[in-house]
Amino acid sequence: MTRSRGSRRPRRSRRRQHRRTEQLVLAALAATCVLGLVAAVLRWLSAHPWTVVVAVAAAAAAGGAWLWHRGEAARWDRVRASGLRYALGQLDGLHHRAFECAVRDLMRRDGCADARQVGGRGDNGADVKATDPYGRRWVIQCKHRKDGWAGKPVGTPDLHVLNGTGRQVHGGDVLVMLTNGRITANAADFARSQRLHLVDRHLLAEWAAGSRPLWTLLRPPPPPGRRINR
Repeated sequence: MTRSRGSRRPRRSRRRQHRRTEQLVLAALAATCVLGLVAAVLRWLSAHPWTVVVAVAAAAAAGGAWLWHRGEAARWDRVRASGLRYALGQLDGLHHRAFECAVRDLMRRDGCADARQVGGRGDNGADVKATDPYGRRWVIQCKHRKDGWAGKPVGTPDLHVLNGTGRQVHGGDVLVMLTNGRITANAADFARSQRLHLVDRHLLAEWAAGSRPLWTLLRPPPPPGRRINR
């Protein structure tokens, strides 16, 4: 004898109702256990109030220690940055992305707290951006050459990208082409005509191994800006 579908539905409905009832009972038991545990903890704390004071003091001490260590780490970061130096051999041996990060760190050493490495796919001709203490916005394009001075020179086409995006896209006040290699004479002429600044291997060596900010080494110097109090 075949049972009708209608006879199955009430059984399924009763099963679902039974499951819901079990779930509610389990939830109620769990809530009762939690409340009981909370009540027991509160009773114990009321009988031992000194533990609350100890816990608060320990938390305060841990928070103070964390803040102190954080401040010390930041202070030592500033100390290390202030004495940052690179030799040309170090820069030559870097990956091109690490080379950009080294330029970023040198800008930070010189007081550009917001200096950041932005090079990568779709960077629109900017590898490092920074704001100096005089409020000037720097846009730096980096060209790393594994062979240094003997590597492929930076030419006029490389400068076209920086010249086309440095001011219009990135809002730069000082546009710099920087390389650990050499720059062609035609590129140097183009840079002068477009108010672009060049840093070749010789100038990079002086900047990276010394302590003077880059803007004091460039010729002609960047236009003046308004000093920012940091």
